Amino acid sequence: MRGMTRRGLAGFLGLLGVAGLGLAGCARTAPIYNVSHADFVGSAPLAVRSEQIRRAGAGLGWIMEDEAPGVIRGTLNLRTHQAVVQITYTPTDFSLRYVDSTNLNYDGAMIHRNYNGWIQRLEQHIIAQSAV
Repeated sequence: MRGMTRRGLAGFLGLLGVAGLGLAGCARTAPIYNVSHADFVGSAPLAVRSEQIRRAGAGLGWIMEDEAPGVIRGTLNLRTHQAVVQITYTPTDFSLRYVDSTNLNYDGAMIHRNYNGWIQRLEQHIIAQSAV
């Protein structure tokens, strides 16, 4: 950096700062987490599984709506954020798949890291409900 003018040094440091901010923004996103064929505890009729999923989601603040037999749409609204997932299930397993979101920086593969935590908690609560 010897021989660099003050203006040049200030510009260089400013560029480093902008690059650092860009990297910090990336740290807030992660690859989207979907659940594929997670096992329930034991086996139960489809109607029982539906109730277990609905209870698990409602306990975490999710709005659960039946779409078809074996399919529930879950919506979570937190402050200005919204996450929408499709939950497909059989008597023995279930899957959670991303459908849509608002204010979660989804870019087709990456999403705000908090989304993954919400989905992992929903997955854990569904499994716990199946053991009740």
